[in-house]
Amino acid sequence: MGHREDLLEGAKRCLLQKGFARTTARDIVKESGTNLASIGYHYGSKDALLAQAYVELVEAMSDAFEGGPEADLPGDPGSLERFTAVWANIIGTMRDPGSLWRLSMEIVAMGDRLPEVRDHLARAQRDGARGLVTLFMGGREEDVPEETVDTLGGFYVTMLMGLMVQWSFGPQYAPEADRLAEGLRQVVEGVRKG
Repeated sequence: MGHREDLLEGAKRCLLQKGFARTTARDIVKESGTNLASIGYHYGSKDALLAQAYVELVEAMSDAFEGGPEADLPGDPGSLERFTAVWANIIGTMRDPGSLWRLSMEIVAMGDRLPEVRDHLARAQRDGARGLVTLFMGGREEDVPEETVDTLGGFYVTMLMGLMVQWSFGPQYAPEADRLAEGLRQVVEGVRKG
């Protein structure tokens, strides 16, 4: 690995150990075995490096959303069974006390103070919305129309962010996957009646 990759891996470890706000450039350099100048040369700033590291940590979690690298999600794409299975897997990632979702809450809370990071993560969130659409509905990410990213993808991201908040503040009150599926069923039933 070169300095760029070493920095990224070191930044990931620092984020998981210390969080975003408490990680310094010196922490990353120490963890990665590189030097301070490398951060600016390869990433522009410590915050940009940490944002990229965070995005890669979240992307790496996609296997867990599917139930693991060898898992085959139950139910047909778009079915209530698939909806329940995917949310059960996502919720499973939130149970760990040191989970990435706690770091996510820190970054959300800091967003207005770090516009460069916020903009980077907003673009990554859009890619995440596209990935969530294919996770629930099947297909390939490159085939998902922008309109679907904006609507269905936005719906899934909103649910994910809401769950993240609920699991961070009161896991004992946060819904399980079967409750989410029942809530969706009730919404659909209400729309049909209306």
